[in-house]
Amino acid sequence: MKFVSIIMGSKSDYEIVSETAKILEEFDVKYEMIISSAHRSPTRTHQYVQDADARGAAVFICAAGMAAHLAGAVAAYSLKPVIGVPMGGSAVNGVDALYSTVQMPAGMPVATLAIGKAGAKNAAYLAMQILALSDENLALKLKEDREKQAKSLEMDSKKIEVLLGGAK
Repeated sequence: MKFVSIIMGSKSDYEIVSETAKILEEFDVKYEMIISSAHRSPTRTHQYVQDADARGAAVFICAAGMAAHLAGAVAAYSLKPVIGVPMGGSAVNGVDALYSTVQMPAGMPVATLAIGKAGAKNAAYLAMQILALSDENLALKLKEDREKQAKSLEMDSKKIEVLLGGAK
């Protein structure tokens, strides 16, 4: 059974990472979520990635702050796609995590997204796009969601257009 593996570096990341889970749940995508650290629990991280790989993890989403080596460590342990979500909360508001996640050496790719909540949400969407390459039903759900987003934007615009009295 294919699933998305979500790994966060610490409990403090949960509030933001739960946004990833909510979106996956809306699309009925199976996932599991754990806390593991590239620095504080490297053996646990390595063992978990090997186990999840063997059980059918199709994509790994890794959320970590500060030195943020979690996504890179997971990329070193698996050939599956790894999506990195840099977390804020540091003295430089997550820029350190962004650099740590995005600056991977050649041959160890990590798809790095925005810092924080936007990145957590987009991680779910990117993981689903990867899964949709071999799941037509999921691809259809994603297409419908895009259409829904476009219609919502048009409705928002119409409200503003009416408030402003139309074109000037």
